[in-house]
Amino acid sequence: MKRSRLVIAVLATLGEEIALALFILLGLPRLGVEVPLGGLIGMMAGLATYGVISYRLGSRALMKEPMAGFTDMVGSRGKVAEPLTPKGTVKIKGELWHAEAAEHHIDRGQDVIVIKHEGLKLMVRKIKPDSE
Repeated sequence: MKRSRLVIAVLATLGEEIALALFILLGLPRLGVEVPLGGLIGMMAGLATYGVISYRLGSRALMKEPMAGFTDMVGSRGKVAEPLTPKGTVKIKGELWHAEAAEHHIDRGQDVIVIKHEGLKLMVRKIKPDSE
C-alpha cells in the first residue's frame, strides 16, 4: 500500500512538472511571455518540494490510528491540557476534548482515563501510578 502511494505520488509530480515545462516553454512564448531557464528550474524545484512535503504530511495523516467514536473512548488514556476544576480540557490520541473530572480537581499534565461520556463531554479520573 505504501509503495503504491509513493509510485502514484512520483508519477503525479512528474506529470505536473512536464505540464509546467510545456506551458512555460511552448504556451507562454505564443503569448509573448519569455521565462528564463533559471525561472523554470526554480518553479520546478518549488513544485517538487511541494510534492514531497504533501506526500509526507499526507502519509503521516493516513497512518494515524482512527477513532471510531464515543463508544471506544471509554478506557482511553490521555493527559490534562487545561486543569480540570472540575471542567477543563484533556488531550487523548492527539485530540483535545472537553472533560470533567470525577474528582474535584486534576492538574495540568496529569495522566487520566475516560470512565464515561455525556454528550460531547468526557468524564475522566486521574490514573494513579500504582494502578497501571
